[in-house]
Parts: sequence; C-alpha cells; structure tokens
Amino acid sequence: MLRTEFESDYFRKLKEFLVEEKQKYTVYPAGSNIFTAFNLTPWDEVKVVILGQDPYHGPNQAHGLCFSVLPGITPPPSLKNMYKELQDDLGIAPPSHGYLAKWAEQGILMLNAVLTVRAGMAGSHANKGWENFTDAAIQALSREKTGIIFVLWGNFAKTKRSLIDESKHHVLTAAHPSPFSANNGFFGCRHFSKINEILVSEGKSPIDWRL
Repeated sequence: MLRTEFESDYFRKLKEFLVEEKQKYTVYPAGSNIFTAFNLTPWDEVKVVILGQDPYHGPNQAHGLCFSVLPGITPPPSLKNMYKELQDDLGIAPPSHGYLAKWAEQGILMLNAVLTVRAGMAGSHANKGWENFTDAAIQALSREKTGIIFVLWGNFAKTKRSLIDESKHHVLTAAHPSPFSANNGFFGCRHFSKINEILVSEGKSPIDWRL
C-alpha cells in the first residue's frame, strides 16, 4: 500500500530534511509518535478518515493524531469546538482532556496532511514531502476500499476531495472547527451523528464518541 512511498526519492529527501531539522530545532511530535494515526487505526480497520492539516506546535501537544493532544494537556480551541458540536449533536458532555486515541481505536484514521512541525512554528514542515505521503495514503484508501467516510473540515481539507472516488465513498464537508470559522458552518453540521448513521446503514458498528 504505502511501502513504495518509503522507498521513493521524495521520502528520502524528507528524511534528510528531518535529520537536519532535529539537529537545530525541537520537532513535534516525538519520532515514535509520527505514525500514530496508522498504528492505532490499522489499514484493514479504517472506517472513517478525519483530515487535519498540521500537528500542534506547542510542547506535549502533538502525538500523531489530528486534533488530539496528550493526556494532561488542555484541549485546544478547535477541539473544544468539536466537543461543543458533539454535545449539541449527540448530548455527550465535553471531556476534561483532549486525548482522542479511543476514536482512532474504533476505526477513525485521524490523519494530518503534514506529520511533523518545528516547535512554535505552525506550517514549518509544509511542502517538504509529507503531503506526497499522506495524499498517497488517501488515494490508496479510496482505490482499495469502499464505504469509507472522509471528513473534510475547512478549506485546506476540502482540497483533498479530488483524491477520493465519491462513487465508492462518502464525503462530509464543513467549515473548520477553529474559533475563526466554526460559526460559518461547523456548528450545526451534525457530522458525529451523520457518521454513525452511515456506518449503521452499511452494517458497520457505530462510533462510541464518549471519551
């Protein structure tokens, strides 16, 4: 599926870039967490893909799942808005933490388009090769599977729509949950219940969104 990507020229250059970055700067997430999304949601178990853009760039936040932070870290604003929508949609009270591994373990691939970032500098590892890798992952899922629900929040995520075969898969779009845009169509999207409705209609187990 993605083995050939690791052997490609762009990935070799990406690894060289990361080696140089780590010699000069702090890079998030820790190396052992870069591929957490794939490790917690095995290829054969992917039911939903939630696409993010870039890892959090503060200490102890990023751990390889989009929108999620490590235990003990205050949920960032976008995640708080996701919790607000979840409560409005399904009546689930917001948890005190921002650790979303339980969602990933139920078949939600929580994938950032870029998998690393320099501390304190959002977007600093964009256009270094990660997008080639994560685009290849989206295309492979689209090609090899059927019935996946792709969740695209915000304009950046929506640019990935062209990678998805919508004759075989479901696509849900809304504004980004960021405080800058949540009022423009994220609040009220009811995507959490819609995901479960689609899963049940296809004979799959729904997501238990409680954390």
